[in-house]
Amino acid sequence: MEEVKIEVYHKKEKVTTTLYVEQLSENKFRMMDNDFCNPRLTLGTEFETKINLEHKHEVIKILKESEFITRRFRLTPNYKESDYLMLANELVKRGGFWQVDLGSFATVNIPKDFEFNVDQIINDLDLKLIEI
Repeated sequence: MEEVKIEVYHKKEKVTTTLYVEQLSENKFRMMDNDFCNPRLTLGTEFETKINLEHKHEVIKILKESEFITRRFRLTPNYKESDYLMLANELVKRGGFWQVDLGSFATVNIPKDFEFNVDQIINDLDLKLIEI
């Protein structure tokens, strides 16, 4: 499979985002990260698109939901991104994914068999993350 960059128009939000996806066929794709604007398009989600009049992709159908548990947090300004790296690194080491958008929003993709309680880690590290 080939990784490509596509522009996806979100009718509801009236915004276009650029996504890196794995192209499965002409109009079927698998997410390689998380779309900040569309919470349904998360790591591993497979979807089908059509090309609209502006030559942008529009999602017409979710073919397969992500196998990850996806949670989104607002990062507090009291901490630097490096303060979150311990949690992020452990997550990535165990097959998960950690993404920060706009410098203050983290999207976390947790494998279903993740051995640690993410809420407990956040609490133990006193990270004061705000779930959104």
